[in-house]
Amino acid sequence: MIRILTDLDAARATILRRVPEGEAALPPRVQESIRRTWGRDLSVAGVAEEICRLVARDGDAAVRDLTRRIDGVTLDAFELPQDALTAALDRIPAALREALTVAADRIRTYHEHEHHDGWLWSTADGSLGQIVRPLERVGIYAPGGTAAYPSSLLMAVIPARVAGVDEVILTTPPNTGGIAGAGVADVVLAAAAIAGVDRVFAIGGAQAIAAMAYGTASVPRVDKILGPGNPFVAAAKRYVFGQVDIDQIAGPTETVVIADATANPASAAADMIAQAEHGETSSAILLTDRIAVAEAVAAEIERQLGDLPRAAIVRESLGVHGGAVVAPDIETAIALANSYAPEHLCLLVAEPWRYLGLVRNAGGVFLGESSPEVLGDYIAGPSHIMPTGGTARFSSTLHVGDFVRTMSVIGLTPSAAARLAEHAAVIAEAEGLHGHARAARLRGGLPTNGVGQR
Repeated sequence: MIRILTDLDAARATILRRVPEGEAALPPRVQESIRRTWGRDLSVAGVAEEICRLVARDGDAAVRDLTRRIDGVTLDAFELPQDALTAALDRIPAALREALTVAADRIRTYHEHEHHDGWLWSTADGSLGQIVRPLERVGIYAPGGTAAYPSSLLMAVIPARVAGVDEVILTTPPNTGGIAGAGVADVVLAAAAIAGVDRVFAIGGAQAIAAMAYGTASVPRVDKILGPGNPFVAAAKRYVFGQVDIDQIAGPTETVVIADATANPASAAADMIAQAEHGETSSAILLTDRIAVAEAVAAEIERQLGDLPRAAIVRESLGVHGGAVVAPDIETAIALANSYAPEHLCLLVAEPWRYLGLVRNAGGVFLGESSPEVLGDYIAGPSHIMPTGGTARFSSTLHVGDFVRTMSVIGLTPSAAARLAEHAAVIAEAEGLHGHARAARLRGGLPTNGVGQR
């Protein structure tokens, strides 16, 4: 039975509490793996820093050594031949190939509706505006440890293609097998073919992030790195930020389900289980205005876990990071959700569109019984790469704008320059930048003799 809380202060201190980064202890198996690999205790950030420094210094040699030590795979070359992608596409079941193609088409169509165009404003003073250019090369990371996620690959690569990025490379962890596939799952390579990836490298973990950030003899340096990954991948992205841009620091997946008396308890339970099964650190939270709803959903969770292969993971996730909170009304439940700022917010209420205007902070909002989060995960259209860990307060779902940059355009007439120059000079002098002041007056045709002259 999941926790059910009716005291909102207690809920904020437990179920709805955001754990500061680094506060949670590493699982013992991860600690042991770090000691075995590095010969000492290190934090996740410490491991990522070690890996990034090695790759920045030694390039391919470091990537090869780290892949052997961490993944247990020895590869002479990292890049997979293009025919490995097309061969994988041919090998996967026809139904899966069709599903991936339908998903890709819907993702592409959705993101083609985004507009990131330049503009020009012309007046008697000249012209001001913006020009928008796509990034030249981006790197997408596709996880491939305990599970393969072709959906995440589609959700990252296709918006880049819509934006007009010149080259998209993919890194994904290798496994046992030769370079023809490097142990990479067929479904990942097939998705790469459908999405239009240019080059694929069988490199995983923090070493993949470092290789894309710094560049090696084999892996080209990219302008931006995107895609989810484990905590070591996230820490590496944080470390290399500044050398390259990144999308976000992805944390464990999370969902908040808001349900009223009209909600189907089986649907709410299924939505929570679907997110909790990602891993023990995932969180799934129910907010409702009726304790009877909370109890019915809790009972449904128990019933549905009976035949679920990952039931143990779900129980751990819900027991530690999940639960139900009973609020006085749906408006209060939404206020709690805004404060929590979840990655996914599901409104299982009688009139979901009525409440949409109250939502301020969420990665994605799913309206009603016919819009379950699972369809957003795979096929609805918007990218499912969304802000986690409360960053939905200030961050956005991955979109075409993540793959373009904006440059300002300034084209003033001589008369405008002359009229504005003295104002610019005055501000420059207030900042103690007399060279700026002189340059302004010079271009404005004003006297410039004497530093600081007025």
